[in-house]
Amino acid sequence: MPDSALALASERHDAIAVARGICRLFARNDIWCLSEMPLRNGRRADLMGVDPKGRIVIVEIKVSRADLVGDGKWPDYLDFCDRFYWGVPPGIDCAILDGLDFKPDCCGVIVADGYDAEIVRPAPSHPLAAARRKVEIERLARTSLRRSIVAGDPHCAPWGQGL
Repeated sequence: MPDSALALASERHDAIAVARGICRLFARNDIWCLSEMPLRNGRRADLMGVDPKGRIVIVEIKVSRADLVGDGKWPDYLDFCDRFYWGVPPGIDCAILDGLDFKPDCCGVIVADGYDAEIVRPAPSHPLAAARRKVEIERLARTSLRRSIVAGDPHCAPWGQGL
């Protein structure tokens, strides 16, 4: 396997571990997430969930400094959540996330591995309009339900897309 393929596989493994740790932290706090949630603007949130008060949380996972610095699309997620977090593994220097380019006034930071996670900077709440939140929660619910059904019966996969 070429070095570039090994690096991609390693980053994918690290991202899965970070997501797992964050999902465990959130589950203990009654926040339930869906991974790889498509947004209406064509972006895809690494994790999108709903907390016990019905607020939407999005987590963008970055497993390397290069991945973090090279991501210019993340502000596109802010219109779809009440709280936004960066999710990173323990080895990343989080100081870069304090820079103005990463809007620390509106983004929290979670450090996670495959077993657990810790919020090192809470995400401030920037409430969505009620109508917008309703639409996004319904989309999240329908996507989650569809994935559940298709997991149980793959023959359903072609149905209901784009409706």
